[in-house]
Amino acid sequence: MTDHRELSAGLRAAVRGEVDFGTTARALTTMDASNYRRVPLGVVAPRDADDVAAALSVCRTYGVPVVPRGGGTSIAGQATGTGVVLDFTRHMNRLLSLDPRARTAVVQPGLVLDRLQEAAAPYGLRFGPDPSTHSRCTLGGMIGNNSCGSHSVAWGTTADSVRELSVVTPRGERLRPGRAWAGAPAGLRDLVDGELARLRTGFPELPRRISGYAVDALLPERGADVARSFCGSEGTLGVLTEAVVDLVRAPRARVLAVLAYADESGAAEAAAGLLPFGPLTVEGMAADLVPAAADLPRGGAWLFVETGGETEAEARARAETIVRAADAVDALVVTDPARQRALWRIREDASGTATRMPDGTEAWPGWEDCAVPPARLGAYLRDFRALSADHGLRGTPYGHFGDGCIHVRIDFDLLTAPGIARFRRFSEDLADLVVAHGGSLSGEHGDGQARAELLPRMYGAETVALFERVKGVWDPDDLLNPGMLVRPAPLDTNLRFSVLPREPVDVAFGYPADGGDFSAAVRRCVGVAKCRTTSVSGPAVMCPSFRATGEEQHSTRGRARLLHEMLAGELVTDGWRSTEVRDALDLCLSCKGCRSDCPVEVDMATYKAEFLHHHYAGRRRPAAHYSMGWLPVWLGWVARTRSAGVVNGLASVGPLARAAKRLGGIAGEREIPRVAGETFTRWWRGRGAPSGDGELVVLWPDTFTEHLSPSVGRAAVRVLEAAGLRVALPPTLRPGGRPVGDARSRSALSLLATRRGRVCCGLTYISTGQLDRARTVLSRTLDLLEPVLATDAPLVVLEPSCAAALRTDAPELLHDDPRAARLAARVLTFAETLERHAPDWTPPALNRPVTGQTHCHQHAVLGEEPDRRLRAAAGLTGELAGGCCGLAGNFGFEKGHYDVSRACAEDRLLPSIREAPEEAVVLADGFSCRTQLEQLTGVRGRHLAEALATALENA
Repeated sequence: MTDHRELSAGLRAAVRGEVDFGTTARALTTMDASNYRRVPLGVVAPRDADDVAAALSVCRTYGVPVVPRGGGTSIAGQATGTGVVLDFTRHMNRLLSLDPRARTAVVQPGLVLDRLQEAAAPYGLRFGPDPSTHSRCTLGGMIGNNSCGSHSVAWGTTADSVRELSVVTPRGERLRPGRAWAGAPAGLRDLVDGELARLRTGFPELPRRISGYAVDALLPERGADVARSFCGSEGTLGVLTEAVVDLVRAPRARVLAVLAYADESGAAEAAAGLLPFGPLTVEGMAADLVPAAADLPRGGAWLFVETGGETEAEARARAETIVRAADAVDALVVTDPARQRALWRIREDASGTATRMPDGTEAWPGWEDCAVPPARLGAYLRDFRALSADHGLRGTPYGHFGDGCIHVRIDFDLLTAPGIARFRRFSEDLADLVVAHGGSLSGEHGDGQARAELLPRMYGAETVALFERVKGVWDPDDLLNPGMLVRPAPLDTNLRFSVLPREPVDVAFGYPADGGDFSAAVRRCVGVAKCRTTSVSGPAVMCPSFRATGEEQHSTRGRARLLHEMLAGELVTDGWRSTEVRDALDLCLSCKGCRSDCPVEVDMATYKAEFLHHHYAGRRRPAAHYSMGWLPVWLGWVARTRSAGVVNGLASVGPLARAAKRLGGIAGEREIPRVAGETFTRWWRGRGAPSGDGELVVLWPDTFTEHLSPSVGRAAVRVLEAAGLRVALPPTLRPGGRPVGDARSRSALSLLATRRGRVCCGLTYISTGQLDRARTVLSRTLDLLEPVLATDAPLVVLEPSCAAALRTDAPELLHDDPRAARLAARVLTFAETLERHAPDWTPPALNRPVTGQTHCHQHAVLGEEPDRRLRAAAGLTGELAGGCCGLAGNFGFEKGHYDVSRACAEDRLLPSIREAPEEAVVLADGFSCRTQLEQLTGVRGRHLAEALATALENA
């Protein structure tokens, strides 16, 4: 039995890179994007090829297997293992050189594909293959899996783009596989020479044959290409340390034709007929994967056909030729690049969207990417649907129709013994069906554990025995990724779900989309790893902490993995008290970006609040949970005692401010925000009777507007009344028959007969995990709001984070109180209120450009379109940045968070401010966003209501 301490010490002595045998590192690498889970002994992040050789030598000495790993997005289980994981994303992640004349690049295995594409783009070049995970998958992983992507009809698989490799064998030999037997290990050529007949007849000819080893690439008539034969070996033959890859000329212009068909079979049968026209892509998907609001031509299934050319006119002409030949029921030709990207996102997000059936049932990989000859795709899909129905299973096919490669996630029951038995029977039957159509069990993602057991059905026992002999030549000690491809583990073992609790965990939130089951909520993360994207564009937010640190544990996927292991109880053994989970969640900004940007809608902000609730139950909390979590209470006391001036004065005295920050767990780099001398509701009471007799709207006096930015509330009242609306505030008394409150009316009798209070969304308590207190606050709020809920009046919430809390957190936390859902349905943003309740009002013209940032909760929960339309109507031009400001309520104020907070602001927000013209209006609807801007740049951001109110006054 291996002594883990000796192994770890040996690796630390031999390797210059990091060696981590800790619980967190192991937990983060138990899974990839497959159904499988294997617990490693430790993780090594090598710095160079010497480190790789040293790590292999130590592991060989101890008889410990080694698994090379890139982005961890493999779908067949090949990026998991029980030995030592080599993580290439930390150090060996560089583009070493790029030669535009030769159209080649030299890359390290941990280089993310998008970084290569960005470097090649200025020369009009690109790497041909482009999986949907292009923003986080690595070149090493692509070579290991022989990845393809949507452009494979034009540029082939990764193997078609590999020229030469640098490989360290398990016994430490340095090889440079290439063509004409270059870099072949001893014995490989003799093995091939004895099997020429089998290699010429035993491998099906189709564009997406990924299954098994590509031994036929070693035939003399195919150039005896050792590098090509290495592609798709899934880390089982040698460890890649460097690669010379070919680049292709990218078309100067691209046009997207979206062709609509009645159903997926019609689309599949049409796909092969489009190939003679030379398209760049022929991608297919059906209506059950498409959002209802998607801007697609009418139909039940679609082909996404991209064409290229030197000019837009040339590319468009090719697209229109394809449309005329396509026999589609409807078509759309898109030339605008932004609209093309929006449509492509629908297709790229399908890998996550497909994990839920339309009724919410979970669906899983396992038969994610089998391929058949393109001409047989329509018939195969009909047979696939029939076979699925025979087994009582459902799936939603989509994928690379032009190459005959189909992705599908199926609603397997992988939690019970009968369900797992059905998974096996279906897998065996589907393997036979694929082979009957002349296909490959894997057409893109590799065999791994998911399909390797079934390779004899495709190749026969003798060819599979040949694969074992090839493995023996490269890796005679079976050191690399054992259990994958050859001598595989059974496809129904090592399932990741087997370790999770079978009974629902007792939790505070309702998790309505997951049947109230926290385990099911955590299972949402399938490892697609969109959260590991290092740069985002447009309004996207997820995942700002990962972009700031680059650490897997600070990604949404990493945190979900740790929560999974917490529930499993094997690696993380102390449950809700886990310090590993706490530390990973510590840098989660609760931005909710994952709720919208994650294809499977993981909601890490809610999971964090849930965890903190249990973690600190019955224990003393961090000081920041009391100082900022209870902010509404402290500010309420300041208002009642009218001591804002005193508080601000004390906060301006350096020693006193430093002491207060230390006591409150606040970062020393932060300034304490000034409390307003006059609260919003005090101003409201002193302004006289509300004007207007129009439709009633109730303006929510959130904590930030009430005590810290009352100018926003005053501006909103000004604009709403100018739009003809009658504004009221929520009641402050729990009334008996009173009208909707105006924050004024009270009497001695009513004060004795009722409880007084203020409405509050509970945001600060939720974000710090004080969920019992949050429930109390929200229940009191619902009591106060009963007169409002008895009317049709909307609740206008100016602070996006408060609106998001009321719209989503409140009904999920008070899932047993139907009033919470009624309240959530009434919540409107400022822009939504004007659009719905004053549709004929014309806002004043500002006619200026805008800069700033859309609030992350606005993007993730509330939606941005009404705000876009209101800005456009007011003559505010340009787009706001996405991302998160980094302050995120209490997060950026907490001790130890300042550097990450600032890094998040530098990601999108601060560059957008610096690049904006002088006359631009700086918009920031959230108090946190405005505070971050002011403290880091000295720039004062404004709520949209303030900008419109100023324009009204000027007019």
